[in-house]
Amino acid sequence: MNIGLFLGSFNPIHNGHLGLARYILTQPEVDEVWFVVSPNNPLKDKSTLLDEKLRLQLTELAVADIAGLRACDIELSLPKPSYTVNTLRALSELHPHHRFTLIIGSDNMAIFDRWKDYQYILDNYPIVVYPRQGDDISKLSGKYPEMKVLAGAPMFNISSTRIRLLYKNGESYRQLVPKTVYSALSRTKNLWE
Repeated sequence: MNIGLFLGSFNPIHNGHLGLARYILTQPEVDEVWFVVSPNNPLKDKSTLLDEKLRLQLTELAVADIAGLRACDIELSLPKPSYTVNTLRALSELHPHHRFTLIIGSDNMAIFDRWKDYQYILDNYPIVVYPRQGDDISKLSGKYPEMKVLAGAPMFNISSTRIRLLYKNGESYRQLVPKTVYSALSRTKNLWE
């Protein structure tokens, strides 16, 4: 089976993440998309991160009724910080019958050479790139011709940062996250204070 790995903090998971995953399921190289919840991305500030188990729970709620999507907790048991190369190796060892494709945004494509063992990843795993609004993908495509850019992918004007800000300001974010995620977040106070 061909598995697309969508790694991220998912702080929180939102409808843009799900929309992109559904689109990626239409690609011939992907049979399922696994949302790999990262406890600590070494290239991001962790001060605003929700507890990793809560983020995993929210991700599980978000994908529970969507065929082809699954939450994956592999990084919660790996050494921290979370390096993608370690995740790929661990999953390949656990699931030798699967083929894993890495899904990244063009923002990560721009800094891919800062990733640990990035050349090993390029040499051993297919990579699919989601172009984000405002990124000049043409410059980056020349640098990494082995990566497949999803040229026709829909754009989603949603971010976890925006949701956290709306939450903090007491403004509505109901339309930006799945109903199950909204319900779970609504029951908890002072998450990103």
